[in-house]
Amino acid sequence: MVKVLYIDCCIRREQSRTRILAEAFLEALDSKQGYQVERLCLMDEPLAPLSAGFFAQRESLLAENRRDHPRFRYAHQFSQAERVIVAAPFWDLAFPALLKLYIENICVDGITFGADERGTFGLCKAKRLLFLTTRGGDYSNSPLEMGARYLEALCEFWGILRFDVVAADGLDLGLEPVETILDRAIKDALKLIEGF
Repeated sequence: MVKVLYIDCCIRREQSRTRILAEAFLEALDSKQGYQVERLCLMDEPLAPLSAGFFAQRESLLAENRRDHPRFRYAHQFSQAERVIVAAPFWDLAFPALLKLYIENICVDGITFGADERGTFGLCKAKRLLFLTTRGGDYSNSPLEMGARYLEALCEFWGILRFDVVAADGLDLGLEPVETILDRAIKDALKLIEGF
């Protein structure tokens, strides 16, 4: 059974166009044998930024080699997943800050990455990370798009060998019906099911 971690950062929940894309992919994945999906809805989690006492506690725990502390549960969950799906809309040239908070909480030396005299190296089990997103404008070939680029760089940092992104671009431009754009993105996503 392949362990899949689905990270839901669809802030608008049921009204989210990104969630429509993600749920279509998950439904198709559920219909295949051999996948066990664990859902993590970031909007329901008590995520906190690394500041003040919360940061000091983290540094103290790491110095004491106490990586089994409950505050590292997100990092352990992420590092043990064999496939990862991230769903988040395009906000402010990247994605919602909530996803960045989550990333801060999972980037833990000795759990998701390691470091030695040669530099850093990934410790995650996942072979693939799929990023599903929707964008009001068309940023498919724009240097301003930072969300997918950032996640792709993190995959290298975490040791995840394959990164894919499927984006429904131009949803607010009025050039095509929203349903047409979403349907096309869903078809693109479903092409990635085979061998996922």
